[in-house]
Amino acid sequence: MALATRTDPERPAQKGPRQRPEPPRKPARRPSLIGSVWRSTVGKKAVMAVTGLVMLAYLAAHMFGNLKIFFGPGEFNHYAHWLRVIGEPALHYEWFLWLVRVALVASVVLHGVAAYQLSRRDLAARPRKYARRRQGASYATRTMRWGGVILGLFVVWHILDLTTLTVNERAEPGHPYQNVVATFSTWYGNTIYIVAMLALGAHIRHGLWSAIQTLGAGRPHRDRALKIASTAVAVVLAGGFISVPIGVMTGVVS
Repeated sequence: MALATRTDPERPAQKGPRQRPEPPRKPARRPSLIGSVWRSTVGKKAVMAVTGLVMLAYLAAHMFGNLKIFFGPGEFNHYAHWLRVIGEPALHYEWFLWLVRVALVASVVLHGVAAYQLSRRDLAARPRKYARRRQGASYATRTMRWGGVILGLFVVWHILDLTTLTVNERAEPGHPYQNVVATFSTWYGNTIYIVAMLALGAHIRHGLWSAIQTLGAGRPHRDRALKIASTAVAVVLAGGFISVPIGVMTGVVS
């Protein structure tokens, strides 16, 4: 005798609010290569190294141009005019100078922002100061941040002094040789310039060596030679710039 199997009657579906299907999720956007490099500590150091070398190349060219002042007003004023007509007729008057200025401003901004962010990261990682400073830390290393601030303020003064002629009381528009002599005939013009160039030398000495290490050109057996080379470059550049106000003060340039 077969046993009857009892089955529950089908329950009617419960009525309720109908759930909407979730929209398909967009695939996660991959970060750009430039963004990834910028956000990394190594990337920021590389940006500082490259922009530092760009500014170093400009300083070398600027220093050699400044030395033309020792050949007299005709030579120096002609050089200043030549800078404004480089590239003509392909480039209009002063276009080359403005291209250089834009590249320099971009380098300075990237260099400064990267330095500030790296400094903040360093402080966040080591909030407490060391009880003792490292014996090998040089004066230039400990004052790199302040040196950068001094140079930034000097750039503003330098532009107001010899570019816009705002603070140069005896300036003559169109006479760069006479304007340089005028600014270095004052005690404050000499003091500001020489102090800034000494800070520049200290900054270059440490910065150039650090850039070489960051870009992978440094090796333990080259450290001594690279430090000597960095010091030599710093001395030559700072000395070349300082020679101009000394020339005015001693009457060699007049």
